[in-house]
Amino acid sequence: MKHLQMMMKPASSNCNLRCSYCFYEDECRNREIPSYGLMALDTLEILVKKALEEAEDSCTFGFQGGEPMLAGLSFFQKFIEFTEKYKKPETRLSFCIQTNGTLIDDDWAEFLKKNRFLVGISLDGIGEIHDRSRKDTQGKDTFKRVLKNAEFLQKKQVDVNILCVLTKQSARKIRSIYEFLKKHGFYYHQYIPCLDPLGEERGRRPWSLTPEYYGSALKELFDLWYKDIMEGHPVSIREFDNWLAMLQGNPPEACAQMGRCSMQNIVEANGDIFPCDFYVLDQYRAGNIQDEDFHFGREDFSEIDFLREGRERGRECPDCHWYPLCRGGCRRDYTEEGRNYFCRAYQEFFPYAIERLERLAARGGRF
Repeated sequence: MKHLQMMMKPASSNCNLRCSYCFYEDECRNREIPSYGLMALDTLEILVKKALEEAEDSCTFGFQGGEPMLAGLSFFQKFIEFTEKYKKPETRLSFCIQTNGTLIDDDWAEFLKKNRFLVGISLDGIGEIHDRSRKDTQGKDTFKRVLKNAEFLQKKQVDVNILCVLTKQSARKIRSIYEFLKKHGFYYHQYIPCLDPLGEERGRRPWSLTPEYYGSALKELFDLWYKDIMEGHPVSIREFDNWLAMLQGNPPEACAQMGRCSMQNIVEANGDIFPCDFYVLDQYRAGNIQDEDFHFGREDFSEIDFLREGRERGRECPDCHWYPLCRGGCRRDYTEEGRNYFCRAYQEFFPYAIERLERLAARGGRF
């Protein structure tokens, strides 16, 4: 494979926070074994060895959880040792980690900088929104701690992205959140629609993001983003960046905008492989890294039920004017009626933003 990417869960679903909307905790309650504990070093080594045997041009190793830093700094140091042991001279490596940011200290910062990790920190914007949903195991607020650590990483010249979960409450405060992040020197944002629990009717939880709130937030966020670009102070917002790239004839990098499900290589702590982070469920297990016959890029992966079913989009998609940009969105957002739950939000957003997106595309990008 020319490029290989994977997302590893070295601490499985273990976490030192108790976020009210945590989609992974919900997933784990829907499988036989909620947590696989910490990844063993022999599992880690096999994973790295097999990945680097198959990767040709480049390989991206990502880490998330739960909280991946609970695996300990020594685990990550061994990971780097394994990559150095098995890496081919011509293969480029990239590392990233998604963390709640509470465990960062001097040693972690030094490690992340030295090894050029891209760090995604979950920070739901302003304190009143963040602390509403993101408490620690003792029920204490975490906002000040996370913000301090995120700023500390930036001072140490570690690349930081902010991952902001969009709930009903944060969608209402999207301008305050965007301006707060900018004020604190964060210019790479991801605004991630909150997921309701598996099998539940959407929109019933206190934090649930509805199409109405999402559509309104997208429009306000776009106005802020576009204004900053035109004034020469660009901010990266992943979803907008992808739509802009698509208008310029480039493929999106976000799987929700590809128009199909693809193999994301989610690796649980015991070595089990799953196609998607939103479906780390027993019925979607695709193998285990320790199986003798397992290798990444297996041709039969494309025929597993999850990926075959993931080629289908909503019933109304083929006739929708905005399908070339929306691509039907994420499978996890589909309702029993076969329609993307946020379809109305996108149909409201694209007519509002398309002329300005096309203007940016024509001039060659965000800058």
